[in-house]
Amino acid sequence: MHHHPTPAQEPHTSPRTLGTTPAWAVGSTPVHRVDEIDFPPETGAWLLPDATPDVVARAPWLTPDFADDGGVLRASSHSFAFTVDGRRVLVDTGIGNGKQRAMPAWHELDTDYLDRLTAAGYAPDSVDLVILTHLHADHVGWNTRLENGTWVPTFPRARYVTTRTEWDHWASVDMEESRRQMFRDSVHPVRDAGLLDVVDITEGPVALAPGLRLLPTPGHTPGQVAVELRDSGDTALITGDAVHHPVQLAHPHLASCADTDSALARATRAALLASAAGSGALLLGTHFAPPTAGRLTRDGSGYRLTPVRPALAQTY
Repeated sequence: MHHHPTPAQEPHTSPRTLGTTPAWAVGSTPVHRVDEIDFPPETGAWLLPDATPDVVARAPWLTPDFADDGGVLRASSHSFAFTVDGRRVLVDTGIGNGKQRAMPAWHELDTDYLDRLTAAGYAPDSVDLVILTHLHADHVGWNTRLENGTWVPTFPRARYVTTRTEWDHWASVDMEESRRQMFRDSVHPVRDAGLLDVVDITEGPVALAPGLRLLPTPGHTPGQVAVELRDSGDTALITGDAVHHPVQLAHPHLASCADTDSALARATRAALLASAAGSGALLLGTHFAPPTAGRLTRDGSGYRLTPVRPALAQTY
């Protein structure tokens, strides 16, 4: 039987209630998903062109959460927020509001993302650390917001972290105008404010705090990272774009059209998934539609995701 809350119980009746902000427990650490937008239906076919409806149908567990009955992939843009060692951390910052973007679905957004972030207990002024898994437009957008006609850091007390490999790559390539625009409005203002930290991952994982590590996951971009959180024997792994969609769990060879090196991305994904399956880590997909998280088990030549549905976060 489904319980339908009466109006008096609806989350929006109290501004102090997090309502629809879902969270998962990693040990004693709640990890919140802060939603921005659902991607339009055509995104999946563009991003993963080989994930045809036939391929999707071979993994029936993808439906209905991660694909519809016709094999159309569901995906979304969201951040993850948690507190570790007293540091209030945000992983990736979505597309952002009011940004000039070549992708129609990302152009001039006007969402209440910051309200949702604040409702989750992470008001912009309270964030200490912003981890950017990589420097693509749908991962850096809320780095900045428009104030009196100028793009200023959204999280003025935070250190924003990317990798040296990532920074050096984009500094050295001849970017098209749309990508230059993204750097102008969402990356350079953070650097110019002295808030950007560039870390070296060439020797392997880097610890940012006890229980918090950046894992090198090159291929989608040269300096991309996944984020590993450990607490009380539990492990969670935030994928970044090493995995865009759960169909790549069932079929790890599927490449994204946005990968800078698809062969390297495949090798990275294979290693990351084998590790996550072996450790029993909670996999938190950076673009996975709800329920977003789950644990991996071997399934033929790939894996399947057993969803771990979030508990709604409570009042703070």
